[in-house]
Amino acid sequence: MQAVATRTRTAMDEPPAVGVVAPPEPDIALCDLIRARSVLLGDRPYVEHARAEEALTFRQLEASMERWRTLLGGARARGLTTIGLVISDPIAFADIFLGALGAGFWVAPLDPSMPAGGSGGLAVTLARTGIDVVLADHPAPVGIEGEWVELDRLDQLEDGRVTRPGATTPQRAGAGGVVLSSSGTTGTPKVVRLDQVKLLHTARSVASHLQLNAEDRGFNPLPLFHINAEVVGLLSALVAGSSLVLDDRFHRTGFWDLMASRSITWINAVPAIVSRLGALRADETVPSTVRFIRSASAPLPVAAADRFEASTGIPVIETYGMTEAASQITAHPLSVPRRPGSVGLPVGLELRIVRQSEPLGSSLEAPEFHIGHVEIRGVSVIGHYVGDTHQDRFHPDGWLRTGDLGHRDADGFVYLDARTDDIINRGGEKVLPREVEEVVGADPMIASVAVVGREHSELGQVPVAFVVLRAPEADGDDVGADVAARETAERIEKVLQRDLVRAKRPVALCVVEALPAGATGKVKRRMLDTPEVPVLYTFDLR
Repeated sequence: MQAVATRTRTAMDEPPAVGVVAPPEPDIALCDLIRARSVLLGDRPYVEHARAEEALTFRQLEASMERWRTLLGGARARGLTTIGLVISDPIAFADIFLGALGAGFWVAPLDPSMPAGGSGGLAVTLARTGIDVVLADHPAPVGIEGEWVELDRLDQLEDGRVTRPGATTPQRAGAGGVVLSSSGTTGTPKVVRLDQVKLLHTARSVASHLQLNAEDRGFNPLPLFHINAEVVGLLSALVAGSSLVLDDRFHRTGFWDLMASRSITWINAVPAIVSRLGALRADETVPSTVRFIRSASAPLPVAAADRFEASTGIPVIETYGMTEAASQITAHPLSVPRRPGSVGLPVGLELRIVRQSEPLGSSLEAPEFHIGHVEIRGVSVIGHYVGDTHQDRFHPDGWLRTGDLGHRDADGFVYLDARTDDIINRGGEKVLPREVEEVVGADPMIASVAVVGREHSELGQVPVAFVVLRAPEADGDDVGADVAARETAERIEKVLQRDLVRAKRPVALCVVEALPAGATGKVKRRMLDTPEVPVLYTFDLR
């Protein structure tokens, strides 16, 4: 049995004109949505591989779903409810992820590069998420127990080896969903279950907000084991009846040529990608087909967005989301100019800013431009974590305190100021890292920056800036890296003295090769200022 369908046409073929595809009904199950798209769109490509002649059509997706319904839903596989996916190939992932999800199972996508051992490793994650069987494209690592089925050995599912007799079959229309686990690097790991209702509600909101239709061709280089690529990428494309080109990761070389050859109309990205694409090379041409680039998963520096738009002419759509809300919470409207620093307006849910002094559940909202706790409520928002951990973040009225601090302007646009855990307390003065990062990051030599608190015997904490420098442009002078770093530090010091009060100024500028980050580009702040991140140069600032 083949786990991946072969493409029926080349990636560059023009699909037949079908017009705008009607959005699905609010209460439609994923299995019915897949069937409807198969009937209407048939052999049009749904997902394509960016670097191989592989694709999955809408008709093949329906066949895949029915195959998994038969394979996993029979009497010999009773008792299976949660399927782990450890799959690197993007087309194989999309095939099995949507097929099993549409067949009514809980699907737990896992990072293929995850180590077997350790507190954040594969063995612990399998136990934490309650996975019954793992489907993988490689053998099980040493030390992993339980059922592990390789894609070329799917007969193991059919011969009854993977079974728990006596249990009831879980498959029914609309059942199941996605199970995701945090790494635990910022505290006790959290396990989130997002049912089909939440997933499709957000996917419809994304597709509507981005005005996606059957003629659109999205590009997604983000990891498919994260909620963003699953909902903003795979499911929103399915809702819109559009095509999605999947890459195994972001490749800077030849990027714009790839966008042109695949007739891409929108790009799903993170701030690190936006930043790298902002420096257009002399031999590059940006295709006119790209309508916008969507940025998510981490705050986007204003300077990076400005450079990208000025260089490419493509609008940046900044967004804000979290796994607990099935990805998207807010997004900047396409119809208005970008407001620097804003993540836009709420989409498909409620959002409020509560005064910082108020407990969870208080309805006393912060005035305009006043920083407070960001709280959300809606169809897509979970009501609890698996195991009922971190219940202090939930209120019986449905409000979830996100852990972010933010404010709104007079028109209701949302701005994120800090994570509550990232605020630096310098002798009683509260320093918001992003405010400092925007000042430092505006320097043209800064590729990326993160500001964290360093322990201080008298003040408690002081801010320290960690930066990655851009390569200096060749101008005939061979300027050493140390000289370039020193000149940058001196320039930034003057700007900090001009733009920030003393309490907010970093006491040091530390140059590193790279900021430690997760798969989606979110900086792991707790690793900074530790031996795990070697510092190339350190400059004391006044």
